[in-house]
Amino acid sequence: MGETKKPTAEDYVIRTGELKPAEIYSFTHPLNPNSAISFVPLSDRVGMQRAQLGLGRIPLGRESFVPHSHSAQEEFVFILEGNGEMEIDGERVAVGPGDYVGFPIDGAVHQLYNTGDADLVYLMGGERTPTDMSRFPTIGKIGVWAEGTMRYIDEDAAQQFSPEDFVEPQG
Repeated sequence: MGETKKPTAEDYVIRTGELKPAEIYSFTHPLNPNSAISFVPLSDRVGMQRAQLGLGRIPLGRESFVPHSHSAQEEFVFILEGNGEMEIDGERVAVGPGDYVGFPIDGAVHQLYNTGDADLVYLMGGERTPTDMSRFPTIGKIGVWAEGTMRYIDEDAAQQFSPEDFVEPQG
């Protein structure tokens, strides 16, 4: 059996200024054609399992994902460069370098837009849970994150039950 190599101090450092294009993920949210993000999952690169942090970049005139809220994962954004707007429950707030925006799991629907004149560069992080449920009210969807996949269902097609639906009356 082979020995596991102990990481060196350098293995814990990500030199973001030296990243090669192949180390940066570029994607568009499948339900929003104006979504465009270049992203480096920093915490993954050092082997973190419980917390996640990534370096994101949104080009001029584009936006992050689809307005959404989380039911299990708290999330935050910290703006490093550029200017934009954070939409929170339908209200847009200007954000720029040094601004921190945090989202507890209180149902606040949020989305980041680049409204400046250069790329919007930010850190995005939060909890890493095996499951999460997100609401996407602007497109009428619920997203369920499980087993490494996001599954979308139509909000109006989802059956809803209350705890009383599962309890048989006694007597």
